[in-house]
Amino acid sequence: MKRHLIPLALGLTACAALTRASAPSLIWNTTASAPIGLYRVLSPRPMRRGDLVAIAPPPALANALARRGVLPLGVPLIKPVAGLPGDLVCRHRRTITVAGRTLASARLRDSHGRPLPAWSGCRLIGDDELFLLNAARDDSFDGRYFGPISAQGLLGPVAPLWTRSSPSAAPETAR
Repeated sequence: MKRHLIPLALGLTACAALTRASAPSLIWNTTASAPIGLYRVLSPRPMRRGDLVAIAPPPALANALARRGVLPLGVPLIKPVAGLPGDLVCRHRRTITVAGRTLASARLRDSHGRPLPAWSGCRLIGDDELFLLNAARDDSFDGRYFGPISAQGLLGPVAPLWTRSSPSAAPETAR
């Protein structure tokens, strides 16, 4: 009888350890900026271009994301890092460049016909900032619309545990 209580005790201990942490260690992504699924937040380390990261957006951005129905308040963003401190990021009309390389084009309206925010000019990414952009998705609501953001809410790089490449696809772990 006591033998089958050991797995239960281990499971409860693991759940308690996960809920005790101040930052989430697991995140369920529902946006199209990264494959839908479950991600594990990895230990903090210096960021590199291309890293997929989880970040709690600054309040103004979090509110804008919630108003647009992109992301509920309190849910971290999962986005690729496209620009790091010291990089020059620019938006000229609809063209987005980072460190002199054209990475993406911005849309004027979202899929619901609503105007998208725009910024213009060039900014040197500060020591406490990141530029997040998913160049593979032209419909991603990312830095092309809100520019560089504070890295203060950075939870860390993430790794997929269980994902599917599109909402109708089978889980990648099942393939």
